[in-house]
Amino acid sequence: MSATVIAWLVAMNPDPVPSLLGRATEVLDAEFARLPDYERVADSGEEAIAGVLDDVAHRLRDNYPYFHPLYAGQMLKPPHPVARAAYALAMKINPNNHARDGGRASSEMEIEAVAGIAAMFGWKSGEFLGHLTSSGTIANLEALWVAGQVSPGKRILGSEQAHYTHGRISAVLKLDFKQVATDNRGRMSLEALEVELRQGNVGTVVVTMGTTAIGAVDPLVEILALRERYGFRVHVDAAYGGYFGLIADDLDSPTRQAYGAIGGADSIVIDPHKHGLQPYGCGCVLFRDPAMGRFYKHESPYTYFTSSQLHLGEISLECSRAGAAAVALWATQRLLPLERGGEFAKGLAKGRRAALEFDRRLREDARFEALGGGRPELDIVVWKMRAADPEAASELAQSTFIACSTRDLHLALVQLPLRWFDPAASSEKSSGANEGKAGLVRCLRSVLMKPEHEQWLDAIWERLMAASREATEA
Repeated sequence: MSATVIAWLVAMNPDPVPSLLGRATEVLDAEFARLPDYERVADSGEEAIAGVLDDVAHRLRDNYPYFHPLYAGQMLKPPHPVARAAYALAMKINPNNHARDGGRASSEMEIEAVAGIAAMFGWKSGEFLGHLTSSGTIANLEALWVAGQVSPGKRILGSEQAHYTHGRISAVLKLDFKQVATDNRGRMSLEALEVELRQGNVGTVVVTMGTTAIGAVDPLVEILALRERYGFRVHVDAAYGGYFGLIADDLDSPTRQAYGAIGGADSIVIDPHKHGLQPYGCGCVLFRDPAMGRFYKHESPYTYFTSSQLHLGEISLECSRAGAAAVALWATQRLLPLERGGEFAKGLAKGRRAALEFDRRLREDARFEALGGGRPELDIVVWKMRAADPEAASELAQSTFIACSTRDLHLALVQLPLRWFDPAASSEKSSGANEGKAGLVRCLRSVLMKPEHEQWLDAIWERLMAASREATEA
């Protein structure tokens, strides 16, 4: 598909948000029509503002086209039009969900939206504690902070492929964090985990449902069984992969089994600003035991006395939080309910199918080497270039990455253990938590998380073929 055709397709799909927002703004204005008129403080004038916004639009051109299907690199998924419009509409009021005085309607919408997320994991309203956060990092920070309160002085364990934020957070909280080796699928090694558990003093194990490198899913079922023997908390970091439980029947075993067990975790983090079609930043933290709220309890002598109900600021480490994020999430879930077989789930399934087909094509092409352990667990595909040695493969990956970008195909680069590409390697084989540079190879990575990626896979493949030929012949 040529650049001219792409431009035509974009032009034929005008942004619906401006017209939707105009109508909704009129409705919102009518809700406050009873208020007396007032003289606004003089602003800079619409013409001056329009000029600045033109400048903003031109400056924003210096970005990758994250919204387009040809962007298939990092975990960037455009927010749904209803989320963008609802967020902008809420900003007319600019609610603060720290307390009900600051965001009465948006606080209720947050509670309802979070209950919808918790229901995906089998948790019922009133039987859990949860709220939105400004990011997945903050959500994980709250989960590990509570873990430290429950089990003071005990160690936190997470796989070497767990997000690096867990190590940073643990350092901030003065918690002892230890990496656990992985198998050749990027999953936490049960053998290595039990070695650590036998040493004792483990308070929490972080289980990743969708690693950022390859979308690997840790063996949650077996880890929950180990919890019965060793008595530790289980925190599920499902920031990236949490929503895939809605299409669990499309996943391979034991990935499917792991998703069926998420409800047994002590805490869960999920990022609606990834697969949840939300603008940044919107994270969510959930605790299975509502009694965890006791660690948040505080008194504020100078704010918010009009409500006798528990407000969100009393169950969150953050104070000011954008109520607009809750409004956008609520609107999206109202339009696209989080249910199996629904339109939201169908969008996830399209990305999953695109990833499987892309992986199949890579495995059939002699120029590439896919993961030795098998096909993708979610919607992230990684592969290395076939070459005489790892150094040559890394250089070829870099050259192909650049050649793809000149064709408007935007992938990503990632350093992975070389052993992961050995088909003969056992899935439980591990080589320790710290591999030297000699054991790593630079690979290409594609996150096919947009529903449109399935339809655009041929165009992506054609550009990759041309780019790889150019890189090989250079």
